[in-house]
Amino acid sequence: MKKIILQVFRLFFGLFLFALGVVMTLNANIGVGCWDVLNQGIVRKVPITLGQANIAVGAVLLIINCKLGERIGWSSVANMIFIGIFMDILLINDFVPMVYGGISSVLMILLGLFIIGIGSYLYIGVGLGTGPRDGLMVAFTKRTNKSVRFIRNSIEICVSIIGYMLGGFVGVGTVIISLSIGYFVQFAFKLFRFDVKVVKHRFIDEDIKFLKNKFFRSKDIKNKEIEENN
Repeated sequence: MKKIILQVFRLFFGLFLFALGVVMTLNANIGVGCWDVLNQGIVRKVPITLGQANIAVGAVLLIINCKLGERIGWSSVANMIFIGIFMDILLINDFVPMVYGGISSVLMILLGLFIIGIGSYLYIGVGLGTGPRDGLMVAFTKRTNKSVRFIRNSIEICVSIIGYMLGGFVGVGTVIISLSIGYFVQFAFKLFRFDVKVVKHRFIDEDIKFLKNKFFRSKDIKNKEIEENN
């Protein structure tokens, strides 16, 4: 039970840090992050918040990850839901200050990316599955044998282009994030000596199977005992 509590705490702390890093890149105010370019594009077309757009995109990515053979874990679902919720909480309550250009904006973006990298390490390292976006990164990393940096940067650039076409805002910050987020994620993994290729995850289907086996086995044992007593 203690291990499970620590896993859950690490998972949600990692997701909160991830959301905090995203909001920091937003409030740097020189161009939003790549996925947020897409989220902004969606918000321009549909009357929802950035957090809600983040959740919707995550749901679509979970489906894509399934098609690519990535199994879904509890972290995957929690990532899809709670990063968006944490983003809205941070944005609505102005917990992260706005900065307006110059060195301060660049430093805030770089710090935000570093925090995103640590958040990624924390929640992926729990071993309960990867989030929708990181699941896509992991899937392509496994299939291409390319570095995390190369795969992450490639995904971010493609997403930025799609988001821009939908009307999202692209600025200097977007370019910085597109070209450097892969480095920060890989740096965080190396900092904590974490190899994404060897982590063993526990997935939702495994837990469902375990519960079914335990339930039906207990039921069969109970029925057998009743028969023997009769």
